[in-house]
Amino acid sequence: MTASTVGGQLAEELRGVKERSGLSLAALAARTPYSKSSWERYLNGKKPAPRQAVEALCALTGTPPGRLLALWELADAEWSGRARPVSAPKSPDAPAEADPERLAATPSAPAARAGVRRWAVAAAVAGVVAAGLAGTAFLGTARPGAEPEGVRPHSVTEPPVRNPGCRADGCEGKNPVAMGCGGAGMITTLATHIASDGRRLELRHAALCRTLWVRTTGLRPGDRVELSLPTGRTQQVTATGGRDTGQYLATPMAAGDSGAGTRICLEVPGSRPECFTG
Repeated sequence: MTASTVGGQLAEELRGVKERSGLSLAALAARTPYSKSSWERYLNGKKPAPRQAVEALCALTGTPPGRLLALWELADAEWSGRARPVSAPKSPDAPAEADPERLAATPSAPAARAGVRRWAVAAAVAGVVAAGLAGTAFLGTARPGAEPEGVRPHSVTEPPVRNPGCRADGCEGKNPVAMGCGGAGMITTLATHIASDGRRLELRHAALCRTLWVRTTGLRPGDRVELSLPTGRTQQVTATGGRDTGQYLATPMAAGDSGAGTRICLEVPGSRPECFTG
């Protein structure tokens, strides 16, 4: 895989994130669910990087993931062949001696539609690659700690992480996505609460990691959310700056097997705390 492909461009971008962070392959392997050899293959374009690996690298290094995930979507289409041009079949009703220039000027409806689709995919790929080379694009502002919503239809995929980077007490205070606990298919939302002005608080549980955390949306700068467990463990997150407004934020994980007795409190500057049980 070379940098002339979208997959190669993604590998270059991921390699740049890793180099700027100063983390070694061994450090990546120790702090994520992926091995040292897997990271070597992802970063050098030898193997398609799974979406969860991109999310984990961004969460671990504090890199806004929006642009890299947009590039991953296009690379995934390239890997799966959805972006590969496909020749339109010849019509069985075409005259044997038909003028090729005339046929080229009047394509069949299916072929025309296929051409439009190929043009759209090519334009999108070219746009993202050009933006990556220029270093000026920023598509999306998802924050570290956000988990993917739903299941995305793509061909190049890996099953949910089954060897997360931590369990129970070893996860205390760590980021759920970076440690492989917040991937699709691994999370149960135990409770959802709507606080003042539409702020949303979700109590989440990862059975495999034996952890709990709160995912929030709609916070404003200065808002603070705290998760308290009956065991006395607490974790919190505070929205800082306009970039956090309206985006997913998550508390670090707290070790726990059940949401029973948990308490979630939202503190808004100038207002009394709003608290919810479970």
